[in-house]
Amino acid sequence: MIATDTAPETSAIVARRLTRRFGSLLAVNNVNLSIPAARIYGFLGPNGSGKSTTIRLLCGLLEPSAGTVTVLGFDMPDEADELRQNIGYMTQRFSLYEDLSVAENLQFMARIYGLSRTQAKTKIAANVEQYRLGRLFKQRAGTLSGGQKQRLALASVTLHEPRLLLLDEPTSAVDPQSRRDFWDSLFTLAESGTTILVSTHFMDEAERCHRLAILDAGAVVAEGEPQALANDLKASVLEVSTTNPQQAREVLRQIAWVGSVTQLGNRLRVTVSRTRTDAPTEIQATLSDAGIASETRETRANLEDVFVAATARAQQADA
Repeated sequence: MIATDTAPETSAIVARRLTRRFGSLLAVNNVNLSIPAARIYGFLGPNGSGKSTTIRLLCGLLEPSAGTVTVLGFDMPDEADELRQNIGYMTQRFSLYEDLSVAENLQFMARIYGLSRTQAKTKIAANVEQYRLGRLFKQRAGTLSGGQKQRLALASVTLHEPRLLLLDEPTSAVDPQSRRDFWDSLFTLAESGTTILVSTHFMDEAERCHRLAILDAGAVVAEGEPQALANDLKASVLEVSTTNPQQAREVLRQIAWVGSVTQLGNRLRVTVSRTRTDAPTEIQATLSDAGIASETRETRANLEDVFVAATARAQQADA
């Protein structure tokens, strides 16, 4: 049941001080999570940030070095076998059998999930319609496009109607339209009561999540609703338009009170402290003194600004 404004959200996943070491490598560092049920929760972070390792800890594939995890009421990793009957896990790499047809893959996965013949027939028919696999039913999986493979994978991992869906960077190899269609399917699942945890490094996908955690070097460096994170950014964002963005970027990076400078074509997004009310004028003057023509205006913060600021703080803390 989806939570409303009059009913508190229940947590599908609770992690406390979750830590995982591989020898001297600290892959997951003291992570605390409370992931609401029937919502899409995102892990946003670069490669090596700990997203995949955290997901494997949550579903019991890895044992934590320290900390506790409860998923759908099951304690991990002790009750991992019981949990697996209630989850679907979709990896970045297509993991079904490419030499089998779409129909054969679905039938095989139905047997793996322990569905009876009647249940399998009913659920396969429903998922084939829902994920638009009808005309591909007899086609070998290895001949499908990236988007078609993605739909097949999602149809497979939801055959047993899992309460929790874990998706580890599932859209990294598909086109933008297929990604949009995929997310439409995720919202439908969440509205029906499925809790979804998805890891991504795409900003536009992270913005679609009901709530997300930004991970860097195994730690959660920011957490909350995407728009709230942007609104709460403790920095002002300026947009600098110039015909010489590379030179302007190098000049601005030398200013001590400039937080970050990101180039977008002929524009630069610049973050500065909110207390620096004269920043637009000073930036304009600094670039003019360097012989660079420009226009500077304030703009709204977005999730990428939050990500850059949060990961920069984490790197400074480790320095």
